[in-house]
Formats: sequence, structure tokens, C-alpha cells
Amino acid sequence: MPSIAGAGGGGLFSVHRAYSSLAAGGGGRGDDATPHLPVVIVGAGPVGLVLSFLLAKFGIKCAVLEKNVEFTRHPRAHFINNRTMEIFRKLDGLAGDIEKSQPPVDLWRKFVYCTSLSGSILGSVDHMKQEDFDKVISPISVAHFSQHKLVDLLLKKLEDIGFQACLPDEIGSSTQDLVLENKILMGHECSSIKVTDSGVLIGASFNKAGRMQERKIRCGLVLGTDGARSTVRELAGIHMKGQRDLQKLVSVHFLSRELGKYLSRERPGMLFFIFNPDAIGVLVAHDLEHGEFIFQIPFYPPQQMFEDFSTKVCEEIIVKLVGWEPTDVHVLDIKPWAMHAEVAEKYIGCDNRIILVGDAAHRFPPAGGFGMNTGVQDAHNLAWKLCLVQNGVASPSILQTYESERRPVAIFNTELSVENFKAAMSIPSTLGLDPTVANSVHQVINSTLGSVIPRKLQKTVLEGLFSIGRAQLSDYILNEKNPLGSSRLARLRSILDEGKSLQLQFPAEDLGFRYELGALDAEDCAETTYEAEKQKHSKRSREYVPSAKAGSRLPHMPMRALSTSNEAVFSTLDLVTGDKPEFALIIAPLKESYELARALLKIVDEFKISAKICVIWPRGSVDAKVKGSRSQLAPWTNYVDVEEIPRAPVNSWWEMCQITRKSVILVRPDEHIAWRTESDRVGDADSEVRRVFSKVVCITRPI
Repeated sequence: MPSIAGAGGGGLFSVHRAYSSLAAGGGGRGDDATPHLPVVIVGAGPVGLVLSFLLAKFGIKCAVLEKNVEFTRHPRAHFINNRTMEIFRKLDGLAGDIEKSQPPVDLWRKFVYCTSLSGSILGSVDHMKQEDFDKVISPISVAHFSQHKLVDLLLKKLEDIGFQACLPDEIGSSTQDLVLENKILMGHECSSIKVTDSGVLIGASFNKAGRMQERKIRCGLVLGTDGARSTVRELAGIHMKGQRDLQKLVSVHFLSRELGKYLSRERPGMLFFIFNPDAIGVLVAHDLEHGEFIFQIPFYPPQQMFEDFSTKVCEEIIVKLVGWEPTDVHVLDIKPWAMHAEVAEKYIGCDNRIILVGDAAHRFPPAGGFGMNTGVQDAHNLAWKLCLVQNGVASPSILQTYESERRPVAIFNTELSVENFKAAMSIPSTLGLDPTVANSVHQVINSTLGSVIPRKLQKTVLEGLFSIGRAQLSDYILNEKNPLGSSRLARLRSILDEGKSLQLQFPAEDLGFRYELGALDAEDCAETTYEAEKQKHSKRSREYVPSAKAGSRLPHMPMRALSTSNEAVFSTLDLVTGDKPEFALIIAPLKESYELARALLKIVDEFKISAKICVIWPRGSVDAKVKGSRSQLAPWTNYVDVEEIPRAPVNSWWEMCQITRKSVILVRPDEHIAWRTESDRVGDADSEVRRVFSKVVCITRPI
């Protein structure tokens, strides 16, 4: 059984001591010859792989433990939102690889509601807008790309920077010669965690040559990215809070090129919501070109059990959902899953040695695709902070800002996912199939018949009642000539037209979310609370409004570098590099702003922090003007002059952000704004910049 033990005490100071000393040792040996690493990541899903890539790029030695001996091919997450694609742009071109490999957008931009895949279309929703293609609010569009294919790309990126996936038989048995850094240890399950004064001792169990063995690994920090049923979370004794078992479903992975060709030609889409008297379910078209699908249907234990869904039964359901029998259906995998809406009570535990990331910290309904996207953004938030601690720049207390920033986002996204799930349920309710009634019927059978009659008879009663309910979907009722059917169809179309059904894109939340407490100076955003933001968004306004307030993601606008022969256009987001934790101070070419810039360059040099100045010039500026930056910022050279390329109706980047050109903006390595002020309001530039960095970065040295 998994276990955890602690030596007590220590707190953040001992974490810093252990973390720094292990960093120096890397994958070497301690006194007991146990391998030492600064960080061990448990779980090699997309979030764990993204986190390992970021840490490796930042120079932090780590290893990944993955309990499975091979990566699952069962498609799960498939929608990648704008913010995650922005992060992927800086992972050695990962976003570009996704764009080249994903299906053509016209094959997945719609949700289709129908009586069967070949029957009547009840309605459809197109989730792409022209601004998505014009890249107005982001330098990159959303994507539809299956999780298992994303894992393949991430593994290739990791291999390119020296990572290697290893099976137990491929790892040396001699502890003395064992080097684990830059390795993904397949078939290694985290079975125990012991917190000591010098770090963490992990027990990793594995099967080698048919015999179970355990490997001991010492590290400074354990990052739990091991999914919704996280062992790390359980070992750390961290509880989840929220709603459990909103729905239980069977997920069936199957192939049919014949069906893929038919849908590509006749009714392309990403999701198909199918309602007929014989079957109700959702088909996810992961790849129409290659005929790869998932269909999901709810089931109600103990009357209906997962074991009831054999391959033959699932093939029969597919025929009912399709409306005809494709000749090449091949069921690959059948899995059960339960829908939860929960967030961990805390993200950091065990004397601050264990940190939860991704699904280990939050479990959402799939409505809106927030799960993997929120997890990737967790990793992006955490990685640069770990690097600053590793390099001795920041105190380990900066790691607490990971929880204070990301947990409120997870709580908000949980509520939004539940809201979106309820919107999805409004469609069957409109058609006479209220899911709450089905749940009530199930509960009544459990409470009244559960202990009286055999399960087989209970199942017959339950399915008989469900069959009566599905009769509401018969052609006799659901047609324009039947007053009841006509009224229901009109209501359905109204829900779709008004955007009150299941939604795919949430730009206001995806790009407009904002940190209020954390590694930032939030004095300029005290007038807005997260609660107020939630109330505003509850009105289902999904429009993104650019904001330069502290905690916000830096707004996007095309820019061009001046004083170079390179005419390439790039995004303001690219003013911060992705290869190292780097800050950027964005200013206009004004005297007071240059003064703040000089103060910043002096202080980051002193504290060994990577930073640069970005001077935004109006469109049409000439080199003669730009020479002013050289004289103002000498002897420093870590600055760049750029020319804004605004789009109508705004005339400048400053106008788009609703601020003046006197504003100066400090951008963090994760492209969120850490601080904003007006340069002419600052009396002592040196002391103000020192104050800001001491607050934002938790600098360990005296100020």
C-alpha cells in the first residue's frame, strides 16, 4: 500500500536548503548512494511532460515516474485553447507542429445535434469566428488535437533535448551507477513518500523480470502530475472539495474510415449529440480523415455495470447511433469514467515538499475542455518560479504564489465547466429527456428495489423506464407537424441561436483571467475582485477585453523590430523569451520611463535576474528617433526597440490596453503582468523598482 512518513519541521527554509544542495548534486549519489535529484515529477501525461520540458529548458535536473509501461492510445482531451497554444508556441515550435498535424478546421468547427449520424439534423453550432483566423486577440488559433498525439509530439521534443523514456529492464540495477536525470521511468509507480530534513525519499515500485522491486530516489521536491486519481495527492493527505459523480459514462474508442469519409462529406463536426428512441450518446470525432472516434454514453450502476458493455454490445450501440452499419467498425478500447467537479483543498503539502499540478489538483467536467488546458497553464506558472528558487534568486516562499494564483483559477473554471455542462443538458431537457428525472428514477430504484429484487430485474425495470422516456424522440412526436414536437424543436433552435447550449470557446476566461494575489504588485487592481469577475462572466459574455492590469496576461498586438534588417512581424507576447525565465519592462520612449528602465537594468544585474527593456514606438518611427534608446540606456544592451502595428479601430497598443503612454509595465516570464505604474508618479526610481522586485520575486538578498 502507498505510504507517507515525515520527519517533521523544516518548513520553507529547509526546502530551500535541500533543493539547492540537491541541485548541485544533480543525479549523483548522497552518502547512502541513493540517487538525488532537485525535482521528481510523478505522471507522464501532457502536463507532466510539459513541466519536464520547461524545467529541462530552464536547467533544472529532473526525472519523471510513470506507472504505466506504455502511453495510452485511448483519446481523451482534444481541444487546445488559445492560451495553451500560446504556451506551446514557445516549446520549440510545438504549436506549429500541432497546426500542421491537426485535421482541417472545417472538419471540426461545428457541434451537430441529430437523430442519428445519418438522420435528421436538429441543429448545429459553428464555434469558430473570423477573428480566430485573423488572430485578432491572440497570435495563434485554438486547435483540435487528440491527447495521445500531443503526448507523441511532446516525447519527440523531450528526446530532442536529451530526455529518454526507459522501461525497468533498460535501467541499470546498480544504485551506485544509476543516473536518473532526464529520464522518463516507465512502469515505475510512486508507492511511498517520506519527508526528511534534507528533502524527500520516494519509493518507486516496478516489475523487473517478473518480480516486483522498489527503487529509492531522493529529491528536493515532488511534483504530482499523476491525474485525477492522483497517488501523490493521496500520499500527501490532500483532500478534494466539490461535487462528485455528476455522471458515470462508458467511453468507447473505435475506428471506421467509412464513417469518417461519410461525415467529412455530409456533415463534418467535432461533437455529435445523438438522440433517438434506441440510443442516446455523444460522438467525439477525434480525426474524421482517419476515422478515429470516441462515443460516450451514460450508465447507471449497480443496475447497469461497466462489464455489461462488451465489444459486441458497443458495436450494436454504434449502429444505433450511426443509423446504418459501417462495414469497418473496429472497437479498440472501452473504459469507464466518472465526471467530477472538484479542486484540491491545497496545492502544496508536506512541509512544502509536494506540489500538485494539473488533474491531480482539479477535476472538471469535460464541458469546455478546461482540464488539460488549465493543467498546462499550471505547469507554465510553476516552472519559472522553481527555476528562480533553484538559482538562489528567489526564496522558496515564491512557490506559495503558485497556489494563490492557480487555485482560484481552478475554482472558477470548475464552476464554469459545471455551468457549461448544465447548458449541454438543456438540449435533452428541451426534447423531453430531463437528465435530472433519469437520475431521480435511478435513485428511487436503488432506494426502493435495491434490497428487495435481484439486480437483473432491477436492470430490466430501469432500462424499461428509460426506453419509455426515449420514446419522446420518436419521429411521431419529434416533427414539425406535431404541436409538441414543433414547440420542442423551436425551443432547441432558440437555445442554439442564443449561445445557451454547450460552448467550446471562452475567450474572456481563456485569455482574460487575472491573478489577484501572488507574485505581483496588485495595488492597481484593488478595485476589482475575483468575485466581481465571476459575476460579470456569469452573464455569459464571452468577449475578451484586453487589460494591462497587474495579474492579467499581456495583451497581444503585432510588432516589428526597429533598427534591424529583419522585417518579420511578431506578437507582444514574444517580447518575453521562452528559453529562460526572463522579465520584460515595456515602456514608451519617454524620459521618466527611461529612468525607470535604467533603475530596473541596474537592479536585475545586481540580483542576477534575466530581464530586458522593450521600447514601443508609434508606427512609422524612423531610425533617427530610435537612436534615443541607445543613449538613454547605455551601457546596457539588453533592450529592444519595436514598432507597434495596431489594427482598427484602435490607434496604438496603449490605447488598446486603455492606458497612457506614460505607463510602464513589468511582464513576468509567464507573460502575465507583474506591475504597472505611471512613470511620472515615481519619485525614487531605484527604491520603487527594488520594492517591486522584492515583492514579485521574493528576493532572498537584503534590499
